[in-house]
Amino acid sequence: MIAERSVRVAGAGDVDRLSRALAEAFEDDPLWAWVLPEREGRHARLLRFYRYELQKLVLPAGRALMNTSGDGACLELPTDGWHMSLRQQLLSAATFLRILGRRLGEASQLAAEMERRHPTEPHYYVAYVGVRTSAQGQGLGTTLMGPTLERCDKEGVPAYLEATNERNAGLYERLGFEHVGSFSVLDSPPLWAMRRPPH
Repeated sequence: MIAERSVRVAGAGDVDRLSRALAEAFEDDPLWAWVLPEREGRHARLLRFYRYELQKLVLPAGRALMNTSGDGACLELPTDGWHMSLRQQLLSAATFLRILGRRLGEASQLAAEMERRHPTEPHYYVAYVGVRTSAQGQGLGTTLMGPTLERCDKEGVPAYLEATNERNAGLYERLGFEHVGSFSVLDSPPLWAMRRPPH
């Protein structure tokens, strides 16, 4: 199947479709496999996670870019939109406990380390880029990131992300991202922090 390449900004009516695409894209991701080690039920938990992220964080504070057929998404947040306030964290606690279960502690430590390393300079944060399995390998991820990188260049600010596997890190390098250090928490697989200066 050839992925449809037209990219648009997603709205509330796209949440279910994008949640399904992202859950499928990240089901075998090394970091998510560490956070949710039991394969059975992982897809359902990821589905709930991405639905919540889209509804409560990304759409209110940033934007989700998708292709017309909903095969993938790029979730982008501005400098002042990526961090959950203490109030948001408290309101989200029960939801994350249902999603992450006994792994909430490990996931919280990982989130805290990601936050500690997050740049303070003005930037756009690419929180997630994911493409459903049937549409992978066609350059759709690059296409989905295009509007974010163009926005960064136009505004003269960098983009920032954490790659969760070496293959994706290589893709981001080709898009102009540079490594700023790798890190892990407890026995997690490594994350590669990457920054792309404006072009």
